[in-house]
Amino acid sequence: MTIQSFGIQELTDEDRGYNGSLFSQVRNAIFANPYEKVWGSAGESAIPIYKVTLANLIGKALFFNRNSPLQKAADRTVDSNADLRWGEDGKGFHRLLHTNGVCLTGLWEITEDTPYSGYFKNGSQALIIARYSTCCTECRRGHTRSLALVGKLYPTTDKDHKTPLKTAQIFTQQDIGGENSTCINAAELRNAPNTTILRRGTGAPILAVTGLALMRADKEPANRQLYEIAELRRDEGEKTVSPEFMRLLVAPEQPRIAGEALDFRDEIMAQIYDKGDATPKRKLVFNIEVSDEGRTQGPSAMQKRHISNWRHIGRITFDEAVISYNGDFVIHFHHPTWRDDRNDPKTATRINGQKVRQ
Repeated sequence: MTIQSFGIQELTDEDRGYNGSLFSQVRNAIFANPYEKVWGSAGESAIPIYKVTLANLIGKALFFNRNSPLQKAADRTVDSNADLRWGEDGKGFHRLLHTNGVCLTGLWEITEDTPYSGYFKNGSQALIIARYSTCCTECRRGHTRSLALVGKLYPTTDKDHKTPLKTAQIFTQQDIGGENSTCINAAELRNAPNTTILRRGTGAPILAVTGLALMRADKEPANRQLYEIAELRRDEGEKTVSPEFMRLLVAPEQPRIAGEALDFRDEIMAQIYDKGDATPKRKLVFNIEVSDEGRTQGPSAMQKRHISNWRHIGRITFDEAVISYNGDFVIHFHHPTWRDDRNDPKTATRINGQKVRQ
């Protein structure tokens, strides 16, 4: 792909006009154009791999210039709450970092008592649309890659709800510098991952430039706070109480998919489907764990987080998945802006498209 075909990275009227979406609308969009009509069928074309390069991030401008594709994307991903970004030509936008992914749908459930608000409360159930991806280009097990799962929660269990709903976002990832996990079952995905970027070798400049752009747009480049979930459908007058840390772990009863140098997208699909059969056969379950106890050591490029007393509070159960063009180019997940106090919206770093705190 050329830079000219990257779509519009900056905030648009389409983004500004967002007022919620339907679960069915977003679900139908990501399933509309799979790269393989039926995953694993004989004769299907290979799933594309979109490369991440430094040239694509900065374009014809320097990374510290507001005109670079990366800086426009960093600003927009905080400012736009849109769930889908079609663009004027209906072809969406090209992701600059997590270019290769597989989308999933399912159910978020909190099954244990917690001190938190919103959809962290015991008994909460929400539809979820998620995207499992890698940063940056490398998709194969046995190679250094950083697996990630992001998602949007709909405060309903009705897949055919008729009133648009605003979603809450989750962002979880392995060490941003990459890890050598042999399968998705071994990956620990956290909202506050470590950042050992020197593991990337020649790819380290991509992560360094990205961190600077995210800091210019917001404040904390590698920690995605969880307050949107804690504020989803809160009771009137209820204060926000959000956990500080969350991690997602594949449930121990899930099978491990065999295959040397297996693409993580095929691994995800194999958890739910048999090759050549479009009917889901199994489910993919992630356990949800949270903690409020942790500390961070080191500079931004070499941060290590020491988190203790993880508590299991629920699960995410996925029952559908698809590898599709719209899953790579149209669905959108926004970064919640950093709050100095995660439970106080008055301490937000970015408000109405402007950075108000350093």
